[in-house]
Amino acid sequence: MDKKDKLEVWLRGPVPGIPELLQPVAHALLQAQEEINALDKPFPTDLLWTKPAGLASVGFHMQHLKGVLDRLFTYARNESLTEIQLNYLRQEGIPPFPECTFKVLLHAFNEQIEVALAQLRNTNENTLTQICMVGRAQIPSTQLGLLFHAAEHTQRHLGQLLVTSAIVCDNRPGNAPSRRQQL
Repeated sequence: MDKKDKLEVWLRGPVPGIPELLQPVAHALLQAQEEINALDKPFPTDLLWTKPAGLASVGFHMQHLKGVLDRLFTYARNESLTEIQLNYLRQEGIPPFPECTFKVLLHAFNEQIEVALAQLRNTNENTLTQICMVGRAQIPSTQLGLLFHAAEHTQRHLGQLLVTSAIVCDNRPGNAPSRRQQL
């Protein structure tokens, strides 16, 4: 592994093809992608929808990460959500089919990251302060505000996903207590 690959994404330099002002968005999305992909070793399917202490499951976070990127980037194009997107939102947290695996959800998330990066590459920096309307209430934001929020929201749910993953995997019957639990 190259020394540069050990650095967080934002320290590796510009992402090719991404406008300068959108580099932080790309860096945050790529960092989240790397950290989530590192979980796939494989993540236990029987724990995917477990809600420790009633918190959101790893499966929910995976669906939500994909869905929120799709929705926020749609608003950043100054478009309304489709019925398909609204239906996806309503289904977040529900297994899409029996025996759905982390790998299936990971693939969908990775595809959404690629779609988001393609949109960033095609975004004109001169439109970043353009007003975009959000949701049915048509709340005004800017294109930059939406793209930044997509990045920070992704990072927030990444953190929640990592904590939930650690909790459900550490509490799995037969697992030795983690160092954290022994303290």
